[in-house]
Amino acid sequence: MSAVLATAAVLAACTAPVGQEPAAAAPDVGIQLFQLPWTAIAEECETTLGPNGFAWVLTSPPQEHIDREEWWASYQPVSYDLESRLGSREEFAEMVERCDAAGVEIIADAVVNHMTGQDTPGVGFAGTPYEHYEYPGLYTDADFHHCGLTSFDDIEDYTSREQVQTCELVNLADLDTASTTVRETIGAYLDDLLSLGVAGFRIDAAKHMPADDVAAIVGALPEGTRIISEVIRGGGEPVVPEEYTAFGEVFEFTYARDLAPALSNGVFSDPGLEGERPLHVSPDRAVVFVDNHDTERGEADVTYRDGPLYVIANALMLADDYGTPVVYSGYAFTDRDAGAPTTADGVVEATTCAEADGPAGEYEDGERTCVQSWPAITGMLEFRAYAGDAPRMPGVDDGDAYGFEREGRGVVAVNVGDETHVIEIPTSLEDGSYCDVVSGGADPASGDRCAGAEYTVADGVATFELGPAAAAAIHVGARL
Repeated sequence: MSAVLATAAVLAACTAPVGQEPAAAAPDVGIQLFQLPWTAIAEECETTLGPNGFAWVLTSPPQEHIDREEWWASYQPVSYDLESRLGSREEFAEMVERCDAAGVEIIADAVVNHMTGQDTPGVGFAGTPYEHYEYPGLYTDADFHHCGLTSFDDIEDYTSREQVQTCELVNLADLDTASTTVRETIGAYLDDLLSLGVAGFRIDAAKHMPADDVAAIVGALPEGTRIISEVIRGGGEPVVPEEYTAFGEVFEFTYARDLAPALSNGVFSDPGLEGERPLHVSPDRAVVFVDNHDTERGEADVTYRDGPLYVIANALMLADDYGTPVVYSGYAFTDRDAGAPTTADGVVEATTCAEADGPAGEYEDGERTCVQSWPAITGMLEFRAYAGDAPRMPGVDDGDAYGFEREGRGVVAVNVGDETHVIEIPTSLEDGSYCDVVSGGADPASGDRCAGAEYTVADGVATFELGPAAAAAIHVGARL
């Protein structure tokens, strides 16, 4: 049992009102540790992720890649050997074992739609020679699409399903995933990772493969293998995430797109609280996020650079009852192509986040954001454990402030404005004083005092006085 759940179980026994027994839910939240070496992920599992109640880690791609320093080099495979800038096969296996012992599963980023985008022959990070359409022991030219639909075989029209799924994505050699040979080769790679103990895969660029092809590949894997497909929803595009939900979950990009405007303009509106949300896959198939390694370099309106607003966005996501959240932890950059800092031999530097205590005012290029260690995040993981499957109640939108209750379990409130604001939110929580888990973290109370802010519930109303760009959350286990 993680420390968060152990704490939640104790607090439930000590503080739950008579007749109300708030059992803590099992962890479900993931964390994407972008471009973090295997040795560092293993340490994070033991010192931070397991104790804080994270359920799983999404790693960067583990296969051998082109020998370049940019982050996107990891997404240009040369071979399926587990030798990369992030570590060796042995280090990967040890990471999986140590994380599993800490109660944290590993989801590996699987780049199986394509190989490299390099026209010039070269040698991969571990020394494997390759050409654009020739990969010794894996693929020859006949294993790739040459769509013939555009001048350079690159995708030009995203309203054309045929182009999206048979032409090349920015010159990346596009595998013919309808081929039995290609499917078997990909399957052998995924089976190899499973043999080392990974729990499942993020299917990179799944949108660029027909859903039937992906289904055939993952359908051959052992039952219980977790599959999360990257399918970016685009307006007017024929390929939609719903096509990929029959065999696993998908990353629901619409979630962050809907969240960001409210954070910018202070006008919040509740989603449909019954049935499916518009332009969202069903909740049991959705993995939601504020940003990820692609969107923080592109469409994301709120990222680590936004400090308090980023905390607010993550707090709202972790308090929500839709989908499975994945928190993002990367590194600071000014050049969107810049890779993570490396040692003299080209391996990404191992760093630790054990001492991080919140977003920094400024970051140096390459500095880790360490979101997984922020007290606000660990406190919201505890909130989520207490909220369990309690439904989200209608929210209150008051000026630049907004909040809602997870029925009978907890209340979250945020203020995105520049001035202090008082907001009152109807709740079925018992009257009393509660400790805020955003400012106080996962251990918000010590005796009769709060580690952070203290808020009151009286006569069915939770009252929050929030400073500018602030969030707060209380739950049944944080009652004094």
